[in-house]
Amino acid sequence: MALGPERLAGRQTWHTRTLFALSAPSGPACLMTQSFSELQLSPKLARAVAEMGYENMTPIQAQAIPVVLQGRDVMGAAQTGTGKTAAFSLPLLQRMMKHENASTSPARHPVRALVLLPTRELADQVAEQVKLYAKYTELRSTVVFGGMDMKPQTLELKKGVEVLVATPGRLLDHIEAKNCVLNQVEYVVLDEADRMLDIGFLPDLQRILSYLPKQRTTLLFSATFSPEIKRLASSYLQDPVTIEVARSNATASTVEQHFYRVDDDDKRQTLKQLVKERGITQAFVFVNSKLGCARLARSLEREGLKTTALHGDKSQDERLKALDAFKQGQVDLLVCTDVAARGLDIKDVPAVFNFDIPFNAEDYVHRIGRTGRAGASGLAVSFVNARDTRLMADIEKLIGKKFELEALELEADKRPAGRFNDGQRAWRQDAAQDDEGQRDIRAARSAREGRSEREDRRPARAPRPPADPLFDKPYEPSTPADVKPAWEQQAQQRPSSRVASPNIKTRKKVPALFKPAAPEAHPQPETQPG
Repeated sequence: MALGPERLAGRQTWHTRTLFALSAPSGPACLMTQSFSELQLSPKLARAVAEMGYENMTPIQAQAIPVVLQGRDVMGAAQTGTGKTAAFSLPLLQRMMKHENASTSPARHPVRALVLLPTRELADQVAEQVKLYAKYTELRSTVVFGGMDMKPQTLELKKGVEVLVATPGRLLDHIEAKNCVLNQVEYVVLDEADRMLDIGFLPDLQRILSYLPKQRTTLLFSATFSPEIKRLASSYLQDPVTIEVARSNATASTVEQHFYRVDDDDKRQTLKQLVKERGITQAFVFVNSKLGCARLARSLEREGLKTTALHGDKSQDERLKALDAFKQGQVDLLVCTDVAARGLDIKDVPAVFNFDIPFNAEDYVHRIGRTGRAGASGLAVSFVNARDTRLMADIEKLIGKKFELEALELEADKRPAGRFNDGQRAWRQDAAQDDEGQRDIRAARSAREGRSEREDRRPARAPRPPADPLFDKPYEPSTPADVKPAWEQQAQQRPSSRVASPNIKTRKKVPALFKPAAPEAHPQPETQPG
C-alpha cells in the first residue's frame, strides 16, 4: 500500500516506503520498483547497468530515480555507501538520451548536466562512474579539477561534452578562460551538498549558478543535512522533493562502532595491536592535521606496516597514486585527513580508525561511511582522550546515541635495548638502562658528597699579611699639568716630511716631449679719445 505525499513546511516529502514507477506521467504512482530490470531505461543504459552487476536498487535509488525522471528538484539524504551516484546519474543520462547524436561538431555536444563536488578524489570517482553508465551511448562526459594542467582539460571541453563533472575552483578558472559555456545546462547536481553549501564554498557556488539558466533541475544529495543547510538550500531549489531513506545524520547499522579511551602517547601502539588482534587487512586511518598525517604514516612505515599518506599538501598525481595503490591492495593502511572522508567508494574495506576525533561531528558520519558499504559489515574504532569530551558530546547529539568508552589493555612493548624514539620529542630508554642510569646518578651524588667532606677536613688557611699603604694612595701626577709628556715632545721634534715605505716605489720622472704652450696674450682694445 503506497502512501500519498504530505505537505510539510512548503515542501513535498515522501515516506521511505513510497516508491514510484518510471512510467508515471504526472504525480506519483503506487507501484513498487525494486529491481533495475523494472526500470524503463534505454537499452544502451540497461546494458551498461547489467554489465556492472546492478540488480536490486537501494532505497535512495528506488525513490530518487522516478522523481528525477519527472523533472522535479530533489533534496536526497541517505547514508554514505548507498548508491547516491547512480541515483542521479542514471535518470539524468536517461533524460538526455533525446539529445544523443554521433556528430563530431562541438556545437552538437553542449554541456547539459553539471555535477559539482567538493573534492578532487570524489570528482574523479563520479566521472568514472558516469563514463561506465554511458559507455554504450554517444553522450560525452569529462571531469575538471585543480592540481592538474588545464591544457588537457581545455582540449576535452573544446570537443564538446554533455556531462561535466567539476570542482568549483577549477570550473571557475575554465569559465573565466572561456573554455566552456553553461548557457544550455538543464541539470545541476550538488553532491555532498552540506560541504558544497558550507561558508567556504558558498561564494564560488553563487558565481557558478549565476552563469546557468534560471529554468533548470537542481538535485542535492548528501549523507547529512543540518537545518541551516536545508534553509540555505531552499533558495536554490524550486518546490523540491525531500527524500530521506534513513533518519537524518544516521550511521549504517552494519558498522560496528567502538570507542577506546587512549592517551596520545599510546594511540600508535593501540592501533598496531588492534590491527594484529582482529586480523585487519586494510583500513582507513583518519587524523585531523596534514602534518600529523605525514608523521604517522612515516612512523608506521618504519615499523613494517605498508602505509601511505593522503592529505591536501600532496600533489594530485601523488594523491591518485596513493588511492590506486590502496584499491589494488598494495597498501594496508591509508593514513588520511578528511579529504578522503567524503564519497570515496572503495569496496571491501573492513575497518576505519579515527586516530583523532573529528572537529566536525558530521565528518564522523562520513569517515565511518568508508566501511560497511552496500550492506557489507564494517568496523569503526575511535581513540578518545581527555580533551575530546566536547567533540564526543557533539557526535552523540548528532547521531542520537550514547557511546560507552572502553578500556584496552596494551601488550608489553617489546623494543630493542637502547635508546629509541617513539615519535615524541623526548628520547626514552628501556628499564635496564634506566636502572643503570639511576645507579650512575647515585654514584656521582655520593662522590660529590665525599669530596665536600674532604674539603671540610682541610686545615684553615693562614691570615693574609697587611696591605702596603703605598698602593692604597690615590694617583698623584709627578709632573705639572702645563708640561707636556716626553712622548709628545719627541713627536714634535721629528721632521715633518713623511718617509715613504720601502715597499712603495717612487714615481719616476719622465721628460716631457712637448712643452706646454704659453697662454696667448689678448691685446687690450685701445680706447678712442672722446
